[in-house]
Amino acid sequence: MKNLLNVAINEVGVTEIKGLKHNKRILEYAEQSYFSWIKDDETPWCSVFLNWVAKEAGLSTSKSAAARSWQNVGFETQEPEPGDIVVFWRDNINSHLGHVGIYLGFSKDGNRVYVLGGNQGDAVSISAYPTNRVLSFRRLTNTGNSKLPPSPLRKGSKGTNIVKLQNALKVLGFNPGTSDGDYGNKTESAIKQLQSTNNSLKITGIYNAQTKDYMQTLLANKG
Repeated sequence: MKNLLNVAINEVGVTEIKGLKHNKRILEYAEQSYFSWIKDDETPWCSVFLNWVAKEAGLSTSKSAAARSWQNVGFETQEPEPGDIVVFWRDNINSHLGHVGIYLGFSKDGNRVYVLGGNQGDAVSISAYPTNRVLSFRRLTNTGNSKLPPSPLRKGSKGTNIVKLQNALKVLGFNPGTSDGDYGNKTESAIKQLQSTNNSLKITGIYNAQTKDYMQTLLANKG
């Protein structure tokens, strides 16, 4: 599966064409996702771009050209990481207007959020937006059934399988910390918290076959 940020960053610099001509690449974002009715590069396209990026990365999409539609996709997180989605209000918090892009980080003073997105200055670019206009930080989930890594895994394990496990724990509402591929104290604690919700599991902090089966059941129910 392609990484969301890798897909998006390769598009940086794609810009609207002023006048009667339209940038073919922007029209492709619309055509290849859900918006064949869009025939120009002037129609607001921040959500169009994000739908295209998420689809390319095999992640859940909003299937809507409305920026605020992303508030219903994935799940909300209070601890955003680069690659999560951020939704802003625009003009009026109680209006339909908004903006959506990929979260990169906060400014040093915390007053701005850096975002990689489409239709930012009429281009795919990195821009800063006021923190007080954030409606939600969202974490997208994989389309289809989530595939968990093979077991067993335990504290001290490292690698891409740990990233998969950490991401799955977050989908289920357990916090393993940053998805860094390191099965450390936070990941072990998250596994223990998960195991404590099932009386048939021993609370070991080890991701074993029984824990995997339980997580797969929970993920299937969420889907």
